[in-house]
Amino acid sequence: MRKIASLLLLSAVAVFAQKLSFDVASIKPAPPINPQSVLAGGKLHVGMQVDASRVDIGYMSLADLIPMAFKLKGYQLQGPDWMNQQRFDILATLPDGAKPDQVPQMMQALLAERFGLKFHMDSKDQNVYALVVNKGGVKMQEAAPEEPAKPAEGADAPKPQGMAIQVNGGQVQMQQGGNGTVVVRASGGGMNQQGMGGVKMTMGQGGQMQMELKTTMGAFVDVLSRFVDKPVMDMTELKGTYEAKLELTMADMLAVARASGANIPPGAAAALTGGAPGAGANPAGAALDPGSGASIFESVQKLGLKLEPRKLPMDLMVIDKLEKNPTDN
Repeated sequence: MRKIASLLLLSAVAVFAQKLSFDVASIKPAPPINPQSVLAGGKLHVGMQVDASRVDIGYMSLADLIPMAFKLKGYQLQGPDWMNQQRFDILATLPDGAKPDQVPQMMQALLAERFGLKFHMDSKDQNVYALVVNKGGVKMQEAAPEEPAKPAEGADAPKPQGMAIQVNGGQVQMQQGGNGTVVVRASGGGMNQQGMGGVKMTMGQGGQMQMELKTTMGAFVDVLSRFVDKPVMDMTELKGTYEAKLELTMADMLAVARASGANIPPGAAAALTGGAPGAGANPAGAALDPGSGASIFESVQKLGLKLEPRKLPMDLMVIDKLEKNPTDN
């Protein structure tokens, strides 16, 4: 597996030299997300959408764009801390005959031409968490194949409830229920390229939250890596698609938002949950470990899995040069 990963990285470097480019690309600083505007307008310009010959990227940092372009995990990128601060909106057009799966190659050229990206590849032993199957065995169920939902018509059609927010081609449903706010992201009737299907988030009383996922283990470790202080590596040898539930706190979610560059003030968890006990646990920057009682470790154990601290070799992209701001459009 390690040899395959190294070959993929070398292939990315080789493609970087080929300079397959967008016809035209406009890069602008992304405005801050205004929650009131999102709620009023129902649209959030975040992520990437490719529509025919048009590529629309919203609210992404260099720390997002570089791994996307080179098909890396975020933790495989080593560079200045400011890469995650400034967010950009990018509109680009594909050259004639180009295919959507060539967008990462064109993004590589864009990063080199407009941000002066230069890098080298390295391999180092890194502290990680290995996701392994616990002694009692897996307690997750294998997921049934997803099928696109057929819209009901006439009297059988459900009445609209809550709100729907469009997120660059996807849709986030928000509904208020008796036990708290339920947020549902539709999967579009299948698994995405990262191995993730439907996601449902339920917020109950006191800031306690539950995330329900339909996921492969490869995608699951990416989710877990956002909640802990080290990369998570899949060593379960589980090949299927599973239904997993993670029990989280509001503080867990806000820590992820902070790590993604959101300006979350101290004490936000307590403010959102009315000062509920445990809501402010695991503040951003605090070290997490399996013995700390952090909710993510306990939640993973309930699935019949375990996060074990280990030191493993990892291929890395090391940034040698990168400009904070792009050259003019």
